[in-house]
Amino acid sequence: MPYSGARGRPGAAAAAAHGSPAGAGPAAHAGGHSDAGRRALDETDRRILRHLHVDGRMSARRMGLEMGKATVTMVGRIRRLEREKIILGYSARIDASKIGYDLTAIIEIVAKKNKLLDVEAAVSKMSPACAVYDVTGSTDVIVIAKFKSRTELSAFVKNLASIPYVESTNTRIALGTVKEDFRVE
Repeated sequence: MPYSGARGRPGAAAAAAHGSPAGAGPAAHAGGHSDAGRRALDETDRRILRHLHVDGRMSARRMGLEMGKATVTMVGRIRRLEREKIILGYSARIDASKIGYDLTAIIEIVAKKNKLLDVEAAVSKMSPACAVYDVTGSTDVIVIAKFKSRTELSAFVKNLASIPYVESTNTRIALGTVKEDFRVE
C-alpha cells in the first residue's frame, strides 16, 4: 500500500483506489521470518517507523519538518519501506472492550505430528483470532482471540477442537489487561 501524497496520509490514495479502508493492509506472513533478506535500517528509517507507530496518519511533510528532512525524501523512504514489506499497512488501534469484546482468551494448541502447518493455516483463517504464534515448549501454537461472550468463546474452542490434526487445546481467560500494545520500536 503506497504512501499517498494526497492529504499527506499513508496509503489513503491506494486504499481508495482499491476500495478498502486505509487500515486494511496486507496480512503479516503466517509463520516466522528468516534473517535472509533483512537489511539494516539507518537512523532515519528507524525515526520514520517510530513516528508512524505513534501516529500512522502523520503527513510526510510534518514528519519531514520534525526530522529536518525534505517531504520528497520522507515520501521516498516510506515508499521504500513499504516495497520492502517493512511497513505492511496502516491501521487504527481500537479499544476492543469499548466495542463489546470483553473476553480475551489465550489458547494453547498441540498439533498432531507433522501437521503443525496445516493447523496454523486453519486457525489463521478464523476471525476471532487476533494473533497466531508458532511457539517452542510443550505446546505448538498459541492463539490470542477476543470475544463478546462466553458463548462465542465456547463455539470457537469447539471449532478449534474439530480441526483435523488438533490433538488438544488449553484455554486461559485474561482477567484483566495490564498492557496490550503490539507496536515495536
